[in-house]
Amino acid sequence: MKIALFFGSFNPVHVGHLIIANTIANQPSIDRVWFVVSPQNPFKEKKSLLHEFDRYDLIKMAIEDSPQLDVSNIEFSMPKPSYTIDTLTQLKEQFPSYEFSIIMGSDNLGDLHKWKNYEAILKYYEVIIFPRPHYVMPKKYQNHPSIHVLQVPLLDISATYIRKQIQSGKNIRFLVSDVVKDRIEEKGLYL
Repeated sequence: MKIALFFGSFNPVHVGHLIIANTIANQPSIDRVWFVVSPQNPFKEKKSLLHEFDRYDLIKMAIEDSPQLDVSNIEFSMPKPSYTIDTLTQLKEQFPSYEFSIIMGSDNLGDLHKWKNYEAILKYYEVIIFPRPHYVMPKKYQNHPSIHVLQVPLLDISATYIRKQIQSGKNIRFLVSDVVKDRIEEKGLYL
């Protein structure tokens, strides 16, 4: 089985994330896309993160009727902050017959050299890149055999923008799925 892993904070998951995941899941070379919820990204501040179980639940609700999409909490029991190479190693141990690839926005490529053991990631895993507005792919990766660029429909929205909308008392309808919006309102998340 070929699994594309979509790592992120998903704080909260929004329609942009869902469009990217669904587009990649529809590729003939991919069987499923797993959202991998990162409890703590080593490059982000923890204070702005909703608890990982809440973020996991929001994704689970958002994708419940999408059989090609799933969500993983594998990093919840791993040391924090989480490093992609460690997660990949653990997933390969748990699912030795699966073939994993990584989904990444082109904006992350500029910092890839800062990732723990990034050379091993590029050596052993396919990296599926979706272009982000205003980010040019670094030349050293343009013809890399492990990196494949896939055009996906993009929305210029961010989880940061959504959190600010919530904190300002503004409606987030159409930015997140209805079930995610309802849960955020019901539990008073991000206030």
